Amino acid sequence: MSGDILLTETEIAERLKRLPDWTLEGKAIRRTAEARSFMEGIRIVAMVAEASEVLDHHPDIDIRWTTVTFTLSTHSEGGLTENDLTLARRIDSLAP
Repeated sequence: MSGDILLTETEIAERLKRLPDWTLEGKAIRRTAEARSFMEGIRIVAMVAEASEVLDHHPDIDIRWTTVTFTLSTHSEGGLTENDLTLARRIDSLAP
């Protein structure tokens, strides 16, 4: 899959400027979304799951009532790749 090359620290910092809801945590990026209800949070997770399947790149997802946290990293590469940033942009388009 294209996009599997690790990004440098400089590339990550530059790309995160365009993803203000995401924070770098170690070798991953993380974003929390607040849903209006538990069921809305589940719907967001379902939409992200569908997008992830299309991209063949999957986030770690933590659901706590109305709080949904997405964590992205390319585990096979041991850090962040363009695939993570592509999925982050897609999640931003789906999550509040």
